[in-house]
Amino acid sequence: MENEKTQTKENVLKTQTKENILGTEKIGKLIRKFSIPCIISMLVNSLYNIVDQIFIGWGVGYLGNGATNVVFPITMICLAFALMIGDGSSAYLSLKLGEKKKEEATKGVGNGIISSVVIAIIFCIFTLIFLNPLLNLFGCTDALRDYAVSYGRIIAMGIPFMMIGTTLNSIIRADGSPKFAMTSMVTGAVLNIILDPILIFVFKMGVEGAAIATIFSQFITFLLNIIYLRKTKSIRLNLESLKLKFGVIRRVLALGISSFITQMSFVVVVAVQNNLFNKYGAETKYGKEIPITVIGIVMKINQILNSIIVGIAVGTQPIFGYNYGARKFDRVKQTLKIVLTTSLTISTIAFILFQTIPDKLISLFGSGDELYMEFACMTFRIFLMLCICNGIQIPSGIFFQAIGKSSRSIILSLSRQIIFLIPSMIVLSNIMGLTGILYGGPVADGTAFVIAVILLIIQVRKFKENNVTDITIEENNIKEHENGRHIVITIAREYGSGGRYIGKLVSEKLGINFYDKEFISKMAVETGLSKDYIEKIEQQRNNLEEINNYVGALSNSDELFIKESEFIKKLAKNESCVIIGRCADFVLKDNKNVVKVFIYNSMENKIKRATEFYGLDKNTAEKEIRKINKQRDTHYKHYTEREWVNPSNYDLCINSDSFGVEKSAEIICDYCNQ
Repeated sequence: MENEKTQTKENVLKTQTKENILGTEKIGKLIRKFSIPCIISMLVNSLYNIVDQIFIGWGVGYLGNGATNVVFPITMICLAFALMIGDGSSAYLSLKLGEKKKEEATKGVGNGIISSVVIAIIFCIFTLIFLNPLLNLFGCTDALRDYAVSYGRIIAMGIPFMMIGTTLNSIIRADGSPKFAMTSMVTGAVLNIILDPILIFVFKMGVEGAAIATIFSQFITFLLNIIYLRKTKSIRLNLESLKLKFGVIRRVLALGISSFITQMSFVVVVAVQNNLFNKYGAETKYGKEIPITVIGIVMKINQILNSIIVGIAVGTQPIFGYNYGARKFDRVKQTLKIVLTTSLTISTIAFILFQTIPDKLISLFGSGDELYMEFACMTFRIFLMLCICNGIQIPSGIFFQAIGKSSRSIILSLSRQIIFLIPSMIVLSNIMGLTGILYGGPVADGTAFVIAVILLIIQVRKFKENNVTDITIEENNIKEHENGRHIVITIAREYGSGGRYIGKLVSEKLGINFYDKEFISKMAVETGLSKDYIEKIEQQRNNLEEINNYVGALSNSDELFIKESEFIKKLAKNESCVIIGRCADFVLKDNKNVVKVFIYNSMENKIKRATEFYGLDKNTAEKEIRKINKQRDTHYKHYTEREWVNPSNYDLCINSDSFGVEKSAEIICDYCNQ
């Protein structure tokens, strides 16, 4: 036992001296390492959206481009579902592997793949049957219809390849093969670029040729990803893992909902935008088709700018998150400064190009008459008038996400597209007609920029100038239950029930270690994060966090839960102890010699205890108690897929009102001794 104690202390000291490169490496080098792959991936995605239009513009004309613009939202809806399943499966895979539950991880991936196959087939059939109504929904005109139907039917037949390939791409990244995932995407994109001119110009196939090039390229990406499944690194798929489990599917979809909402918000914008151009364009010399065509091209060119900015910001998420958690605020500010400066420089260059050579940019997509060129130049100069603001607004949303500020991040993430752009276009079009729709762009950009700057200033002012000092703790002596048995007691408790104090009494009576705040200290040493940061974000998952992600990555809460689960298992293996909260009953559900306890009481006594011992105001105590218990319930359900208050999860459920804290502690001790 003495050797075990010595070894444990040595491990703690070793952990204390070990520093993550995110906290020591030069910021510039870290940004290049993490951001460049993200930028490449984002740009490849943008290429798929823009290559067809370049060749269609030259081979068919602007009406062909207008047709692809009204079909585009259909593919975006399919992409939204594919990303929800793919990003949800990848997050599920990472979480379960972190919990050392490879079988459950395999089931999550298998269920994600089968779900993607089923939904893809349904969408394929649905789109083929209801293509015309869908095109009407997205603003198709009579002049665009023939092209749109020809293009859309072929694209619809490729939906299964696109959706399943996209889902697999996310899973492959989570499996530890981001280079393979990027290679399969790039292969498809390059093939699309090669096939487009061959089918459009050589074989004179027009929009049908562009559609065939697209779905064939998607098929190749799909095929490469299918081949990869035979050599996955972390799991091995089998027939059992492919059986549908609705509980698993529900969890996977919940984890990927953020990606779905991000994509669907864009679909809503395009639908509203196209219908407004359809309505107000008919009242002008430009007609309906020119505005619908031009705005699609302009938004996709702008998407290239946004892809670079998002790639830079997403790549720096781990740098922000780690250093903020470790309270190294100077490194956080330095990273933020570099990201904002770089993004602002890129958006400034784009602004100059949009304002000075819009005719050259639109000419990349083929020629048009005088009215077409006139409206295109006007759209670039008005709609993207304040695109320079994107260099601040977009990185700000991702920055707040990285440091765990969910509410601020979701406001910034959706502010331009949903909160400001759609209302601005509707209101200004009623006042100014067609031009008013274009002015909705700078109004949304400017307003979202102001909010981002205000939130950034508030946050930066809160940063402390000095880095956190090294965290040290006194290692507790490892204790066993007084009769020599190894036992672990987990206590879940309602806020105000006295559960923590009961747990403390149990540890003293049994002579074993107690972990609650002490647990946070140990986690600080294990992860390099500060105590304040861990205490702040643990068990604080809420619905905002689910819809607040650009690429479906694990949130700060997810990463911390994985670390805590590993630490709980380590404690349970090495010593007898009492562990408060943190889903410990679920984490240790397969362990022997674990007693799982739930403590509850009446609201009246919760309020009494909270005001007497926790310092809550009596008038607001009940509201605060319900809020905290709701957070605990949401956290528990998210990670365990079980109801927090369900008695079947526990060995003992004790009403602390009936027995009092002293007697409740005695009941637990008697149960353990027996």
